[in-house]
Amino acid sequence: MTIEHFPDRTVTISGKTFLYFGGTSYLGLATNAKFQNLLCESIKVWGSAYGSSRNANVKLSIYQKAEAVLAEIIGADAALTVSSGTLAGKIVIDYLSKDHEKFYHYPKTHPAILKSTSLPLFVEGALHPGLLDDVEESVVITADALLSLAVKPTNFDFLNAISSSKRITLLLDESHSLGIVGPHGDGVFKTVEHPRIVQKIMISSLTKAYGCSGGVIAGKSQFIETIKNEAVFVSAAGMNPIFLQTFLDAQELVQNQLKKLRANLQFLFGDNDLPANFIYDIDYPVIYSHSDGIFEYLKSKGIIITNFKYPNYDTLMNRIVITANHTKEDLEHLKSALFDFPQ
Repeated sequence: MTIEHFPDRTVTISGKTFLYFGGTSYLGLATNAKFQNLLCESIKVWGSAYGSSRNANVKLSIYQKAEAVLAEIIGADAALTVSSGTLAGKIVIDYLSKDHEKFYHYPKTHPAILKSTSLPLFVEGALHPGLLDDVEESVVITADALLSLAVKPTNFDFLNAISSSKRITLLLDESHSLGIVGPHGDGVFKTVEHPRIVQKIMISSLTKAYGCSGGVIAGKSQFIETIKNEAVFVSAAGMNPIFLQTFLDAQELVQNQLKKLRANLQFLFGDNDLPANFIYDIDYPVIYSHSDGIFEYLKSKGIIITNFKYPNYDTLMNRIVITANHTKEDLEHLKSALFDFPQ
């Protein structure tokens, strides 16, 4: 289905209006009037786009300012923005490939951080044998901080079983957790600690929760300085500065929208448990269903959800997304429909 407007809490399809519980605009910023006004003001300062290399002799101050705030939110020494989350993943994977031969990936890891020669972290339910031997080596483990079909952050207890002979670089994708998970939406990165980890790196899209077209890389200061000299980073234009200015100016608004989102989750999940065939958590704004009929059923009830084939999953994704912009009436309608869904 093709539409002619941004889908917020409603979407119009072939002249009919539906409630929309899909997408990834968790904080509802993309259609927020205050956020849009800040974006318009940013254009007056920084223009509509800036196509120069970040390493050119003329540099824009907004990059350093915004990246310092991002690093503080994430809990990293330093951060670096790029034009997308996928590019962030590619730059980091290409860099790590220079001096790491062994890559392992958590099940269902996003393609943005999945090296073509990466090995599965688990084989028949147990850690890959290559992580249990006594060979002294540096390895890279990639994982989504919160998987695309999960509602709780990834459990990293598996690190305890890895051989002490391994020096681990852990690369996390926080695209579905930054901005909405953690006390202030600060994500998962700062909570993952283990003596086996010698380097911890995070990449994330900024488009989802924050409504800003771009991506971020975060880690140790020395690592970030090295990435700034990578060929792909030097030759690419930076993230659009108008979004970085808007991100800075919208920090209070972001927290207000996060409070609204959490109030919506409490309203939806706080009274009664949803039927057992739905996967959800009170602290996360997504409900999953493995039922083949859920999309058409909800459509018949005037609700559109996300429904498509995701690259690293075998079946269609049925993803019901709650945002900060949904009203109590919207949530009541959704809840009624979910409870009436045939078991």
